[in-house]
Amino acid sequence: MSMRPDDHRRKWDKDEFEKIAAERLQAELEEEEQSKKKAPPVKRELLKQREYKVDLDSKLGKSVVITKNTPTAQSGGYYCNVCDCVVKDSINFLDHINGKKHQRNLGMSMKIERSSLDQVKSRFALNKRKLEEKKKEYELDTRLKEAAEEEARLKELRRERRRDKKRKVQDDDDNEDGPAQSELAQIMGFSGFGASKK
Repeated sequence: MSMRPDDHRRKWDKDEFEKIAAERLQAELEEEEQSKKKAPPVKRELLKQREYKVDLDSKLGKSVVITKNTPTAQSGGYYCNVCDCVVKDSINFLDHINGKKHQRNLGMSMKIERSSLDQVKSRFALNKRKLEEKKKEYELDTRLKEAAEEEARLKELRRERRRDKKRKVQDDDDNEDGPAQSELAQIMGFSGFGASKK
């Protein structure tokens, strides 16, 4: 800086500021190198199939009262606890959980594992076994239904037989009373007392 009284402008020491700028640049370069050394590239898992069922129907058709103090997890819409966000409808929720941001937060990359021939064959065999088990369950279910229907038919047949026996017994009782009633009806001059026989 100049010490003359008539020179009121501030003068900068260029050498000093060049030295400070060089030190700052050197510090930034060292920090950058350290950050590269410390953090190896993030290794994420390959994309894999979900092991749980996505619940889209539990809140369907239900009304919820939302206040200022309601936590975000219970507010209207679908809450993602991995990403801590609320999505308003089911289609967008499915898009979110299948999306890149959600998968990255789960620790997965969007790349999938390449399947080998043995894996494909084992998957086909597994699906074939599942299909056969469903077929057996279906056959078992149909057999159980048929057996229940047959049992119901037999019960109904037994009830009909009991009713027929009761009718026969009543008819026999009516036949014993029948001649006396018919004589009385003839004396009085009409054909019957209005009761129909069953």
